[in-house]
Amino acid sequence: MVVALMVICCQCAQPRYENPDEKPDIKDPEPQEITTPVDSLFQITLKDEDCNFADWAEYGVYVPTGKQRIKAILILQHGCGMEQFGLTRHYDLQYQAFARKWDLAVIETAIHGTCGLWGYPEKGSAAGLEKVLAKIAVKTGHYEITVVPWLLWGHSAGGFWTLGMLRDYPDRILAAVCYSAAWDPDYAYTETAAEVPLLLRHSGVDDCPSCAATAYHTFAKLRAMDAPVSIVFNKGQNHNLCFLRTMAIPFWEAALKQRLAPSGVKPLDRSKTWLGDTTTFEIFKEAGFSGDKSRMARLPDEESAKAWKEFATTNVVTDKTPPPAPYDVVVKQYGEVLEITWKANADIESGIGCFNIYKDGVPVGRVPEAGEYQSYDFNGDNTYPVPAPSMKFRLIEKPSKSIRIGVEVTNRDGLKSSVTEIKYKP
Repeated sequence: MVVALMVICCQCAQPRYENPDEKPDIKDPEPQEITTPVDSLFQITLKDEDCNFADWAEYGVYVPTGKQRIKAILILQHGCGMEQFGLTRHYDLQYQAFARKWDLAVIETAIHGTCGLWGYPEKGSAAGLEKVLAKIAVKTGHYEITVVPWLLWGHSAGGFWTLGMLRDYPDRILAAVCYSAAWDPDYAYTETAAEVPLLLRHSGVDDCPSCAATAYHTFAKLRAMDAPVSIVFNKGQNHNLCFLRTMAIPFWEAALKQRLAPSGVKPLDRSKTWLGDTTTFEIFKEAGFSGDKSRMARLPDEESAKAWKEFATTNVVTDKTPPPAPYDVVVKQYGEVLEITWKANADIESGIGCFNIYKDGVPVGRVPEAGEYQSYDFNGDNTYPVPAPSMKFRLIEKPSKSIRIGVEVTNRDGLKSSVTEIKYKP
């Protein structure tokens, strides 16, 4: 088996339109053997006989430390040509916070080759994933990673791949999200597949030629099987523009609450499921509903139904809760400079927008000075900057008496945490 472990440091390129039929001319890089200092953040590369589905394939992996057992894996699959942006999302602090909360590993792919080959799981990309899972198990000592269930996310050809995985591995999938899935597959799904919560997103005529048809036909087929599948048309957006992450995370959380079991996955609790009218966007508790359900979205619970309604009507799900406060604030004096450092967990719903720094209750700085601390584009969901900057601020100050230094988090929806404050004595 040919595998390379390496540290990644790449900058996210500007979004571009993705053509699902495009076959980019990409050359094989020289493999690097670099030992990563962080055992929970690494990269695996498959080549040669281990990668019969592509020229080579990279997998960025995040495994939270301090967990006795990994309970599931979030797998993020890009679309055609999007591997050019590199591996970024296992560095994403929002996904990492989500993973820590639910004891998940995160795997992002960058498959260099023809998407008309790797887009079909049965042609080798599913077997390649299994090889990567085995490698992660050995690297981390979490041997359960080879058998725990999956949360899937796929964009365009990656959405097509996700539907192929739903066809072939339904017993392994907790929930799946398709961002403009392409190529309108005519798959036959099993009764087990019809138990998997699935979210389908498209943007109509502004999407790829086959994407709206994929969403409509897949929705109709699975709803005819009474599956918990939902569909969203994002009017005014396009194939590579969507705020899908704001909906995907609450959707996955709803599925995790009900489906995660020690021995794999279990069906949704029908007493908790909700319905969404795809025309009026009204939502209803399924238990006791007597109308026609066949054309209605079916969601895991009330919270995910409310998120679906907001996403379907406004194209985004807004965060309504403040982020967690920073912790471990430390102040050190270096000549005329006070160096302030801290730690913070990202807001699971909306990440970290910025940090605000206070002296004696008065704002004295912002990290970063402008823009967002860490965000993602709306093209392939790529994280930037990669990695996030240090949580550090330098204040030109040589106090002669005690002062109060405070740090506050603002999430990407503008909500603020409480201020974590310490007293510094010179």
